Formats: sequence, structure tokens, C-alpha cells
Amino acid sequence: MLELILRIGFSLLVVFALMWGLAKVARKPMAGRAAGTLAVIGRQQLTRGASVAVVRVADRTLIVGVTDTQVTLLGETEESMLVAPNAELIQVREPIALPAAPVSPVAAAAPVSAVAPPAAPTPRGSLDGSVLSPRMWSQTIQFLRERTVRR
Repeated sequence: MLELILRIGFSLLVVFALMWGLAKVARKPMAGRAAGTLAVIGRQQLTRGASVAVVRVADRTLIVGVTDTQVTLLGETEESMLVAPNAELIQVREPIALPAAPVSPVAAAAPVSAVAPPAAPTPRGSLDGSVLSPRMWSQTIQFLRERTVRR
């Protein structure tokens, strides 16, 4: 019984050693390519099958469009013009008052009620725009309720 356990343990050890060795050999060609003159600086997904990428090739920085079937050169830029990926790009703007619509003579005779001040912009949280955002889920539920109402 002890001999059987030792054989199985030794066989497993050999198999794991072979797997580790093959993994080391398989990684080496990939590491050699990563040290080349090509690097993806940034990538933005546009749709399921399309994205825009900024790629550094030697001393040039290229903007390319990538789809499932092709890569298209969109332009060239200088690397110093790129914004850091973690920079905050959200600008908060003050609400503006819209001019009043033309008033009909009947409405002009009616008393004017106080105009409500514009709503303050809602604070943006770290989850805004993601699947985890509670605001996104409430908007989705409201949309589905409106779509399922019989008319």
C-alpha cells in the first residue's frame, strides 16, 4: 500500500514538473516580443467588435481603429499630447436659464407662479456609468416599466 502511494505521488510530481517546465518554455517567446519597439499605450472599446487604440511604434505614436476584420490608421499624434489614463476628465458646468417661451394672451392674463430654480447637478459617484451604479439600475427599471405599460 505504501509503495502504491509513493508511485502515485512520484508520478504526480513528475507531471507537475513537466507542466511547469513547459510553461516556462512557452512564456519565453512572448517575453521576447514584449521588449520590442511596439507598445499599446491605450485602448477604448467603442462597440462589441470595434475599438480605438493608441500604439507606439519606435518613435511614432499612431491612432488606429481596430475591428474584428481589419486595423485602420486614423492618425498620428505626439505622445506628449496624450492625457494620463487616471486623470479626471469630468467638467462640472453651471446650469443656464433658458429663455421663456412666447406666452399666449390667455396665459398672460393668468397669475404668474414662482419659477423653480434649476436643479443642482447630482454628485457623481465612483460607480456612475458602471453596471454596479444604483442610478443605472433605477433608470433601467423605470425604462422597462414605461415600455411594458399597455396603451
